[in-house]
Amino acid sequence: MTLSSRIESDYITAYKAKNSLKLGVLRLLKTAVKNLQVEKMRPLTEDEIFDVLMRQVKQRQDSIEQFENANRQDLADKEAAELTVLQEYMPAQLGAEELAAAVDKAIADSGAASMQDMGKVMSAIMAEYKGRVDGKELSGMVRSKLQALS
Repeated sequence: MTLSSRIESDYITAYKAKNSLKLGVLRLLKTAVKNLQVEKMRPLTEDEIFDVLMRQVKQRQDSIEQFENANRQDLADKEAAELTVLQEYMPAQLGAEELAAAVDKAIADSGAASMQDMGKVMSAIMAEYKGRVDGKELSGMVRSKLQALS
């Protein structure tokens, strides 16, 4: 089942079940997809729909951080609930060992030897494991491994 058809069927199911949280999140996601489709003036590919989903997830994560910094736990909890709904559509995240192995492989493949090569390593991993790695966690791990090489 494609991502777009899964979102559409879950939207209908949430509507019938009167699940207002899931319905609202999926409505916003569908709107974001539709806006991009109108902007590009063509049907979107699954990768483009996945990119929209990743932007929505990132937006929720940023909002949670901002609300917690502003001591608005009620709004942070609402965003966290929405994030949980969106994460159902994301692929499983890499574990720490898998991520470490991917970083080691990318460093070896790219021939990285110093911090100046961090961009090459990061882009290689982000391209290969799109949506399955946390950028902050990856950045920290790549930085520590490259510093150990220097």
